[in-house]
Amino acid sequence: MVSFIGAGPGDPELLTIKGKKLIDSADIIIYAGSLVNPEVLRDAKPDAVIYNSAGMTLEEVLAVMKDGEEKGLKVVRVHTGDPAVFGAHREQMDALERMGIEYEVIPGVSSFLATAAVLKKEYTLPGVSQTVILTRMEGRTPMPEGEKLRDLAKHHATMVIFLSVGMMDELSATLREEYRPDTPVAVVYKATWEDQKIVRGTLLDIADKVREAGIRKTALTVVGDFLGDEYELSKLYDKTFTHEFRKGVDAS
Repeated sequence: MVSFIGAGPGDPELLTIKGKKLIDSADIIIYAGSLVNPEVLRDAKPDAVIYNSAGMTLEEVLAVMKDGEEKGLKVVRVHTGDPAVFGAHREQMDALERMGIEYEVIPGVSSFLATAAVLKKEYTLPGVSQTVILTRMEGRTPMPEGEKLRDLAKHHATMVIFLSVGMMDELSATLREEYRPDTPVAVVYKATWEDQKIVRGTLLDIADKVREAGIRKTALTVVGDFLGDEYELSKLYDKTFTHEFRKGVDAS
């Protein structure tokens, strides 16, 4: 059995209990060293063999998994955040299926959720936005038809942009074609890490502010009026609103 584990955004205390138990009992640990906080592995067994996948190819990672499985060892593959979001783990799972090796996936706290937490904001506000788009700028990995940033911006929804802070000039210029130039933006570098940085601005000035902060990678960009202070109150807790668990009062 190979266990894919979402390590969370950085703070080792945001690792799930199940994920930690698996890491701490593993014989072989393969972790994304360029992104995963090594503190997540601090309670690993003294004799655990640890591989940093930052310098490994897919074939090398699979070879380690296969060798561990053949020897009856417990193998864990540790990804940053949640592996389902830009985690590149589907290709590993498909390869394990072809080899007849069982696997499981343990979800983790994605960096986009940690970003909302450190900003103390809610992505989905009544009257502002009820849709969250997770995406990235087109780089060496091309975007499918209809998924370029310009296409998605037409929705005017809350947008969370991964892997793109190094292209902030192009990013903000592209979004200004659809969003208001004064639309609020926040860039969060290494959310929940000790060296976390938060930069706030608008689509007009965020590129300069990010440059001044020296942020070039490992950051999320979030865009939308959810960052503002105007929104409608939720119907869920409205005293006049009736639902399955509570009868609303007459407001007249």
